[in-house]
Amino acid sequence: MRNQNKAYLYGVLTVLIWSTVASAFKISLRYLDVVQLLFYSSLTSLLCLLSLTVYFYGPRLIKSISKPVLMRSALLGLLNPFSYYLILFKAYDLLPAQEAQPLNYTWGITITILSIPLLKQKISAKSLGAIVASYLGVLVISTHGNLLSFKFSDPLGVFLALLSTVIWALYWIINTKDKFPAIPRLFLNFLFGTIYLCAFLPFVSSFSISSVPGLVGAVYVGLFEMGITFVFWLKALQLSRTTAQVSNLIYLSPFISLVLIHFLVGEKILISTIFGLLLILTGLIMQNRAQSK
Repeated sequence: MRNQNKAYLYGVLTVLIWSTVASAFKISLRYLDVVQLLFYSSLTSLLCLLSLTVYFYGPRLIKSISKPVLMRSALLGLLNPFSYYLILFKAYDLLPAQEAQPLNYTWGITITILSIPLLKQKISAKSLGAIVASYLGVLVISTHGNLLSFKFSDPLGVFLALLSTVIWALYWIINTKDKFPAIPRLFLNFLFGTIYLCAFLPFVSSFSISSVPGLVGAVYVGLFEMGITFVFWLKALQLSRTTAQVSNLIYLSPFISLVLIHFLVGEKILISTIFGLLLILTGLIMQNRAQSK
């Protein structure tokens, strides 16, 4: 099989898996509270990433980790998985999955906004248009199409979904300055994040869970949202002739996700959700084209 075909295979597999996670979040939250879901999924991801680090890099890399790398990882672990997923899971707990998932997709636009003060980047007219289109989509989804009413389905849930994009954007921007290999870096982030969760969980919840479906859901999220799928995506990008040939596949994910949300979670997908999602994706495509020039 040629490398480009392998790239498409890894890319499609990644997109299909990522399309399931919104449903997995919502179903798992029927059995576990937000902190329990995050703790057990982070622990699963930590073990997965440790195995991948040892497999790809060997134990020598772990022994060579420097103090600056650990300090940076301690900060990044506070952002992701600790803060990012706590906020995101709470948003999913409050909102229908069909609303939380598209709102979270605006993180690409949030990066553009934060890059202006943090990376001293200038914003173009096309980027400004992309921002307007995406947040108009947010407004359509959040108000169920009643734009002039400004009555949100759940104001706190919408706020948390958008706040999660700020946390993720900050995490991504800081990560661009980190030259440590991607998989071990992610392992260290989850190591610190899991330590923070171990300290935090007893104050707000309990380690014990009585639900097998909840535990299965947490393991699924840890493996496929936080863990091994990241490697599949990296592999797709590495094998592809150009990044665009596989990165454009990601735009299929939210639409496949809506189909799964309907059949697995049982939500009736609103026309306003589809229209709002189209606006958000239009903004993301506009932004990607503006950056590629």
